Formats: sequence, C-alpha cells, structure tokens
Amino acid sequence: QVQLVESGGGLVQAGGSLRLSCAASGRTSRSFRMGWFRQAPGKEREFVAAITWSAASTYYADSVKGRFTISGDNAKSTVYLQMNSLKPEDTAVYYCAAGSRFSFMSYDNRAYNYWGQGTQVTVSS
Repeated sequence: QVQLVESGGGLVQAGGSLRLSCAASGRTSRSFRMGWFRQAPGKEREFVAAITWSAASTYYADSVKGRFTISGDNAKSTVYLQMNSLKPEDTAVYYCAAGSRFSFMSYDNRAYNYWGQGTQVTVSS
C-alpha cells in the first residue's frame, strides 16, 4: 500500500501563488507516475499535471500550462505543484495520485492506483 498526504492548500487572491506538496509513504517505487488532479464543485475530476520519477518527464493540462510546475524530490518521496498566476477558475480540491498502470495515459485517472485525501485551493477574485 501507498499513502499520500497533500498539504499547502488555502485561500489566495487572483494572481497569487501557492505550492502544494504530496508526501508518499509505504510501498513507493521509482517506477510510479505521480499526478495532480482537481475537482471543482459540480464538476468532474480533471487532470492537472503528472511526472514520472524514472524519466523525469512532465505533463500538463492546457489550462495550467505555463502557470503550474510539477516537480519531485526522490529523497523525500515528495511531489510538488507550484501554482502561479492563480485564477478563480483554479478553485477546487486538489488530489495527489500515484500509479503504475502505464497502459493508460498520464491524464487518465485510471492510470493511478492510489489517491490522497485532497487539499482545498480557493482563489478569490
């Protein structure tokens, strides 16, 4: 089993920044892919960004490209999501995910076996 704990959410004004962290513990693996998803009220969960530990490849949703940056610290088994130039439409619960189902694309939630409990991000206008 893998446990994921997110932190760093909060309330910020439009144009501001936040950094989310996701600490992984348990049977983690460098073969895992780590991702961030978000879910706004009344909407489906959507892909935000992903990173693969082995190749250090990163992937982003078009809506956050150029504003968000995903990174990882292998030694700490922690993944970060730096969010800049935040917009009110970024308001959502942000979830960290880990998985090894590489038959699915990074943006597909079926690629991930494990999920965190989520952290709220609220951007005021």
